[in-house]
Amino acid sequence: MGALHDQGVIVTGAGRGIGRALATRAAREGARVVVNDLNADNAAAVAAEIGGTAIAGDVTAPEVLIDAATEALGRVDVFFANAGIDGAGGHDSLQTPDDVWDRVVNVNVMAHVRAARALVPRWLEDGRGGRFVVTASAAGLLTMIGSAPYSVTKHAAVGFAEWLSVTYGARGIDVHAICPQGVKTQMLEDAGPLQALLSRDSALEPEQVADAAFAAIEEGRFLVLPHAEVAGYYAARATDTERWLAGMRRLQQKVDEAGALG
Repeated sequence: MGALHDQGVIVTGAGRGIGRALATRAAREGARVVVNDLNADNAAAVAAEIGGTAIAGDVTAPEVLIDAATEALGRVDVFFANAGIDGAGGHDSLQTPDDVWDRVVNVNVMAHVRAARALVPRWLEDGRGGRFVVTASAAGLLTMIGSAPYSVTKHAAVGFAEWLSVTYGARGIDVHAICPQGVKTQMLEDAGPLQALLSRDSALEPEQVADAAFAAIEEGRFLVLPHAEVAGYYAARATDTERWLAGMRRLQQKVDEAGALG
């Protein structure tokens, strides 16, 4: 039996990719899983595969999802805040319109905040605690070449997860932040010239990311790094920021030469 055996679990953005892998792994460990996705057909298909419950809907209003999932599961013990979007849209992401920024912030950051706002008081009140898992990105630790909205909001997602852990970790709320590099999902396929850069340390299967997440849950680790190399990059960024920035600028030049503008 796994750490989530017989627990009530919500996975957002679970219709495909990392979310689907997380939902599948949770079900295999004996959890009772609510599969959430904006695409109702995808949610229903995954729920049918794993014996879960499909609840379609937009994660930017998670209170409705959480109430429906609580009714279906009895209690929500674990929330995988997995849904996320890129928002690059065009070539020059500095010129990304405000409405796109608002949408990316809503999905990649505020959806997590609203979900925690709804769940954490319930977990504290009944004294049984809970687990909040954010799918961020290595971009949230290192900054990603390309989409400004994606990189900035993933930094914010990691920051919010850290704040949750600091504030509530001693009160029974376990928090984890998943920070992979390239993963074989639709987002990677749509990355254009950035695909090679994101995959240079190897692009993982979504199931490998799920395995890393569940290993961290078992071990009680906050930071989930499916690509082991990211730990070294993260340390280099912190200890010699100027050198790290210079290296990133060189990478940006290579991307520019390949026809992608940051």
